[in-house]
Amino acid sequence: MAARPDESLARIPGPWTHRSVHAGNGMFHIAEAGEGPLVLLLHGFPQFWWTWRRQLRSLPEAGYRAVAVDLRGYGASDKPPRGYDLPTIAGNIAGLVRALGETCAVVIGHDWGGLVAWTVAAMEPKVVRRLVTVSAPHPLRLRQAMLTEPFGQLKASGHLFGFQLPLLPERRLTKNGAARVGRLLDAWSGPEWPQEDVSRTYRDVFRIPTVAHCALEYHRWFVRSQIRPDGRRYRRLMRAELEMPTLQVHGSLDSCTLPRTAQGSSRYVAAPYRWRLIEGAGHFPHEERPEQFDEELLNWLRDPEPDR
Repeated sequence: MAARPDESLARIPGPWTHRSVHAGNGMFHIAEAGEGPLVLLLHGFPQFWWTWRRQLRSLPEAGYRAVAVDLRGYGASDKPPRGYDLPTIAGNIAGLVRALGETCAVVIGHDWGGLVAWTVAAMEPKVVRRLVTVSAPHPLRLRQAMLTEPFGQLKASGHLFGFQLPLLPERRLTKNGAARVGRLLDAWSGPEWPQEDVSRTYRDVFRIPTVAHCALEYHRWFVRSQIRPDGRRYRRLMRAELEMPTLQVHGSLDSCTLPRTAQGSSRYVAAPYRWRLIEGAGHFPHEERPEQFDEELLNWLRDPEPDR
C-alpha cells in the first residue's frame, strides 16, 4: 500500500521562503517573497497556498511583499478539530497580519479565501488596506442568490449540500488518489486547465491526513449556521459597508460561483469599487489566465485613487 502523503508535500520549493507563523490560536504555514507593502494571499477549496505561485513572482517584481498562507486545516498549517467558521478564520488572518509585523495589508482571497477576505474586511477593517476577492461573492450576496435562484446559484452550489454528510464526503474526495478533487478542478475551470501535473499536485496535497475533513468543515459551518444563532450574528456583522478600496475579479465561465451572483456584491462596498470579468476563465482566473489577472491586479494596486 502506498504511503499517505505528509505535510512536506506542501512545502514546494521555488523563489520563496517557507516558514510557520503563530497567529491567534494556531500555527500557519506561509510562503513569502519580496519586500515592500504586505499582500496577503488566501487560497480556496480544494487547493493550498501554491495556487498563488505565479503571484509570488509577479508581486515581488512589482515591489510588494507577497505572503501566501495555508488556511487552517490545509497544507502544512495546523489542523485542529474545530474553528472552521468564517469569524474564527477571519480573526486568525487579522492576527497573522500583525504576527508578520504589519498593522494592515492588501488582502486577496480566492473562493473560500475570498469569503474569509470579505469577513476580515467587515470584522477587522483596520487590518485591510485594500481588498481583492476572486471568484467569491460577498457572503450575504451568496446566501441571497442561493435562496432566490434555485436553478442558478443554488444548483451551482449543490456540492455544498452533499458535503454535509459525515465521513462519506471525505472518503469520496480522497479515494483513488483524490480523483474527485481532480474532477472538481476540471468541472469548475475553463478549457485547457488544469494540466495533469497541476491537478496531481492538488490531489496529492489534499490527501495529507485530515485535510479533507478540515476543508469540508468550512462548507458544513456555512450551511448549518444559516439556521443557528451564530449564523444570525455573523450576518448582522456582515451588513457593514466596507470602507476600503475593493477589486472583484471573476471568470466569465465560472460554473461554481456564477458571475451574476458575484456582481451583486458591490452593494456592500461604500469605498471605490472595481469589477473585472476575465473572459475565457472559469473559477480559477489567477491560474487559468495569470497574465491578464496580474495586469488587472497590478494596475489597480498602482492606482492611488481607484474610482468606482
